[in-house]
Amino acid sequence: MKALVTKLVSSNAGVAALALRVPVGLTLAAHGAQKLFAWFGGYGLEGTGQYMASLGLEPGFLMALLAGSAEFFGGLALALGLLTRPAAAVSAFTMLIAIFSAHIQNGLFLSNGGYEYALVLFAVTVSLAITGAGRLAVDNVIARALTTK
Repeated sequence: MKALVTKLVSSNAGVAALALRVPVGLTLAAHGAQKLFAWFGGYGLEGTGQYMASLGLEPGFLMALLAGSAEFFGGLALALGLLTRPAAAVSAFTMLIAIFSAHIQNGLFLSNGGYEYALVLFAVTVSLAITGAGRLAVDNVIARALTTK
């Protein structure tokens, strides 16, 4: 088990992963805060739940809670570099759901409600799931603690 966790948190990605992780993590956290808490002009769980139900994602309230939590907590974890690979994988899955349930029918471009933005977030989170946290991450502290014991 220790070897699995060590492999999960270890990364040689350098500063490139840091440059992706922090802004994307904060962006995801802000979008999650819109869904969960109605911050930043969002609709909160009730409004987001109604929207998700209108897309066929039922029960809407639960789907809003799951998506908002994945974005908010996953985004914070990415920004901190805490369990980066699992946080990135959950975020990537959330973006896939967003692409295929809410945006694909509108085409590529965001100006038409398309999926380009969610696709970029998906690509970055897949990259982070593969490479790990890189520099200046809580994952590095965890990895060092596991290898010194």
